[in-house]
Amino acid sequence: MHFHGTIIWNELMTSDVEAAKAFYGAVLGWTFETVDSAVGPYTLARRPGEPRPVAGFMPWAAATPGAEDWFAYAGVDDVAAAVAAVRAAGGTVHRDVFDIAGVGTFAIVADPVGAVIGLMKPLPM
Repeated sequence: MHFHGTIIWNELMTSDVEAAKAFYGAVLGWTFETVDSAVGPYTLARRPGEPRPVAGFMPWAAATPGAEDWFAYAGVDDVAAAVAAVRAAGGTVHRDVFDIAGVGTFAIVADPVGAVIGLMKPLPM
């Protein structure tokens, strides 16, 4: 994979998807498409004229930890190997390796001081 170690996806957990769409549309010129997903409605954000999305918006209850925050995913060649490296380097695994059908393989981990990041090996597009 040519993007191992690169931030490849950003996801906004928000209690107001419509307000986020209005804001990021006005500021960045993004356009949006809401699709059905395993977690419910999911909004893909795109740069105008670009077929590949640049980010996703997920409805998230305001009182839930992580609401109103962006969450980054780093691309990795092998999620299981990256999770093993997290453990060996003193990090914590919050959610071990899992698959999302049609999207790829993931894990949610934290570094030794608690900063959380997603690991992702997407399926080929």
